[in-house]
Amino acid sequence: MPHVPLSPDLPGIRGAMAFRPETARPLNALVEILLRGPNTLSPGERELIATYVSSRNCTEYCHNIHGMIAAAHLGGNEELVRQVKVDYNLAPISSKLKALLAIAGKVQQDGKLVTAADVNAARNEGATDLEIHDTVLIAAAFCMYNRYVDGLATALPADPAFYRERGKMVAENGYVAVSEKYLAAHAPASR
Repeated sequence: MPHVPLSPDLPGIRGAMAFRPETARPLNALVEILLRGPNTLSPGERELIATYVSSRNCTEYCHNIHGMIAAAHLGGNEELVRQVKVDYNLAPISSKLKALLAIAGKVQQDGKLVTAADVNAARNEGATDLEIHDTVLIAAAFCMYNRYVDGLATALPADPAFYRERGKMVAENGYVAVSEKYLAAHAPASR
């Protein structure tokens, strides 16, 4: 049961964002830029970083939804998403993405754990400074989003179909467009 009155029709971060739309808008704008904006990493690769961090934080809603968004960007490859969550070193992804996931995993634990050797390893695999920067920011931001979801004890859908459907919708339309619909439809009357 959520710690504050959240709409039962809006599980996960959606309920928390509808509770306070004025904070939801900049949070959605940030994730839109990080995961969908211009970048040499594909949206699927960036979603894998968000999924990996969320799975390490054990935030079920976030690693399930972002895993399905990643899968939607990656031709429906849910198995690849599962492999990245379990052990990205064994997943059929680029060595560059593996090096970036290593950095993301350290940021998830404590940003101070990222070393010059980690950054050099990513550069040696072809990572650009922008890709390294955005990997760190995605990992840091998703630690915040994960704690937001878990700290309010938001509702957690059990049906995998929910995540697949929502994942496809966000992959096609983006975070801002999709969230504006539910924010408008579920604006709080009063708190």
